[in-house]
Amino acid sequence: MDLNYTEQQNAFRQEVKTWLAANAPAQPLQSFDTAEGFQQHRDWEAKLNEGRWGMVTWPEELGGRACDLIEWLIFEEEYYRARAPLRVNQNGIFLLGPTLMEYGTEEQKARILPKMANGEEVWSQGWSEPNAGSDMAAIRAKAELQGDKYIINGQKTWSTRAVWADWCFGMFRTDPDSERHRGLTFILVPLNTPGITVRPIPQLDGLPGFAEIFFDNVEVSVDNRLGGEGEGWAVAMATAGFERGLMLRSPARFQETARRLVELYRENQASADADPSIKNAVLRAYMDAESYCLTTYQTACRINKGGKIGAESSTNKIFWSELDQAMHATAMSILGARAELLPHAPDAAGVGTWLDGWLFAQSGPIYAGTNEIQRNIIAERMLGMPR
Repeated sequence: MDLNYTEQQNAFRQEVKTWLAANAPAQPLQSFDTAEGFQQHRDWEAKLNEGRWGMVTWPEELGGRACDLIEWLIFEEEYYRARAPLRVNQNGIFLLGPTLMEYGTEEQKARILPKMANGEEVWSQGWSEPNAGSDMAAIRAKAELQGDKYIINGQKTWSTRAVWADWCFGMFRTDPDSERHRGLTFILVPLNTPGITVRPIPQLDGLPGFAEIFFDNVEVSVDNRLGGEGEGWAVAMATAGFERGLMLRSPARFQETARRLVELYRENQASADADPSIKNAVLRAYMDAESYCLTTYQTACRINKGGKIGAESSTNKIFWSELDQAMHATAMSILGARAELLPHAPDAAGVGTWLDGWLFAQSGPIYAGTNEIQRNIIAERMLGMPR
């Protein structure tokens, strides 16, 4: 692989760096799992969109810059290096957005994507159900087609960002006699629709990062169907590919954590070196983050040449989720008792963000499909092993 950037790519990097230096918030925003923080992040999405940085890979007529995946990776590298805010609308721009590009009608793209890019409409996921977690083929929430509307009944749970989001996307069973992955349809649902109840679910830190969504005879226009009737599984698998593969977790996120971990080690080296395994863990974290970056560049080059993301996205998902856990566990070991300090504690002195990161990292092997399920996919679809 040629790792040298072109003049155009270098110029693009400098443009990103300059804009972020002038516009990124000087102080961290509040958590987007609070009402105040959610609005602050929504405002940041609008600011990004003003500079056409909301989602750089989108077409220019939809507010993007028509960048390829290499330029997107460059953008992400500078974005995380500037320590700009996390994206509150990540479910929309990184997951639903690319899926809309592939399966959406021109009317759907024009109606949805600009409002997604500027933060006017924030999206949540409607995948999991009480008896259908990582096994999406077990979905039972029903959508009955009546004329030009679907009547939806059922429940979704663990819906990320649903507490304050405007829309959710998910799969519903439109053929009541179907089983497993057949008879499912991908539908976009406005959360202010009559008959919807959103009930917050607290995370480990007590903040409502998730929610249950209850549907009681909810009417949704058939225009909100993405893809064909009963074709939801194919649409959802495309979304899952983006979630587990490139878009949701760019390598820059983990490279920045690795850089911060190196800084933390150097600041505490005298005490950290009392345990020789800590230095080795820091080195391993840095190397693994760089390895993930190079692998992602390789995948991006393949896609730029017309390739697709396949079952190998499951290997990506396992790698980055376990890497995130390992890096934050190492930080906890370096900090010792100070690792228990919350960000707002008087003596935290900036280390509290590591506790936040460690708590969130515990969910990595669960969301986007549990790592156990991903290993089954790898065994069956990549290695050809029996079920």
